[in-house]
Amino acid sequence: MSSSTPETKQSFAEIFSAYTQKITLRMFFLGFSAGLPLLLVLGTLGFWLREAGIDRSTIGYLSWIGLIYGFKWVWAPLVDRLTLPFLSNLLGRRKAWLLIAQILVMTGLVGMSISDPSKQVNAVACFAVLVAFGSATQDIALDAFRIESADTKMQGVLAAAYQTGYRFAMIWAGAGVLWIAARAQQTPDNVYDHYGWQVAYLCMAASMLVGVITVLFSNEKQYVPQMQVHSIKQWIQVAFLEPFADFLKRYQWHAVLILALIAVYRISDVVMGIMANPFYVDMGYTKDEVASVTKVFGVIMTLLGAFIGGGLTVRFGIYRILMLGAILSAASNLLFAWLATQGHDLTGLIFVISADNLSSGIASAAFIAYLSSLTNISYSATQYALFSSMMLLIPKWIAGFSGVYVDHFGYSTFFISTAIIGLPVLILVWFVGKFNLIESND
Repeated sequence: MSSSTPETKQSFAEIFSAYTQKITLRMFFLGFSAGLPLLLVLGTLGFWLREAGIDRSTIGYLSWIGLIYGFKWVWAPLVDRLTLPFLSNLLGRRKAWLLIAQILVMTGLVGMSISDPSKQVNAVACFAVLVAFGSATQDIALDAFRIESADTKMQGVLAAAYQTGYRFAMIWAGAGVLWIAARAQQTPDNVYDHYGWQVAYLCMAASMLVGVITVLFSNEKQYVPQMQVHSIKQWIQVAFLEPFADFLKRYQWHAVLILALIAVYRISDVVMGIMANPFYVDMGYTKDEVASVTKVFGVIMTLLGAFIGGGLTVRFGIYRILMLGAILSAASNLLFAWLATQGHDLTGLIFVISADNLSSGIASAAFIAYLSSLTNISYSATQYALFSSMMLLIPKWIAGFSGVYVDHFGYSTFFISTAIIGLPVLILVWFVGKFNLIESND
């Protein structure tokens, strides 16, 4: 269980110094590599599909591709313990898996780029599955790599650096794709043209080289001993059951409370996010407007939120910022409900996106630091994969019905509903604080 020893507060100068360390900068670039694929198979893809004439219900159902992230704990033990021939000896266990995963992502993005969803929506979906699988595998290895790179004290800072890189990638995978597609297309902006999207997705595939280069020039600490597999039974015991048994042993009945919080903490943002891009298309915003407002004007608040969230978790502890993030995440969705009543309102969009990004940055930095604090260093990849998978499983499943919900009740009611389903999170965060289930890393 967590220690009752009071947290040591650090000066802001020490916090700033932590952000300039080499390990922090490395995590920024790896965060970029991790953040790039997500929007390309979920958010930005939704804009592309809607522009190509795909109905909202289908877009909602295709968001279930994101459930791959929710089941990554199934193969996390492989990534956690299995040594890849040649590559592991050459690069290291974590780096080898990172490189393989990045190659899968790049391959899938190229496949998506050459498939036109207006004619080949099934092909787009299949290649998106490949991207999601590679991305989820990268997440498993990268989360372990990050956790093993520093002690608990530094996890808030590393989480903020990771989130900053992650957000930059989302800006590039959101605004960058839209800007490139708008300029490469050979038809007026309001007329669908596959060529523009093809060029944009090929550029995204090339952008994954940022992660590849970072992996090749990174150092790796070997915390996990090589697993000697003598039988399938032994592999299941050592690589799969022991990590979960360790978590249950350390937290006992409190494990249920912790897992419940993890399962729903980001539910408001995840469920709302699937319909955000179709919402922009239906409200009449152009690709340039969406790119500029949601990813440029919003970038200041996004980065500020991640920086504030990471810094505040170091100075004031994870619990308070975890509660703040939960409140802000639910409240910001109400702003989208208001925006839905305004029609094509560019000023309103700037305000809503800025506030939402600030909230998301704060919540994400605190939540990642909390998940990191729960892991045992001996099973970091498997345990973190379990936590981060649970974070997405329920929200992604519910989000699959978002298109049907919007068709029946409208955007405004939908956004209000996504705020309401975030209220139980506040109660769970309070219980976690009450039982001192914060910052355990035995």
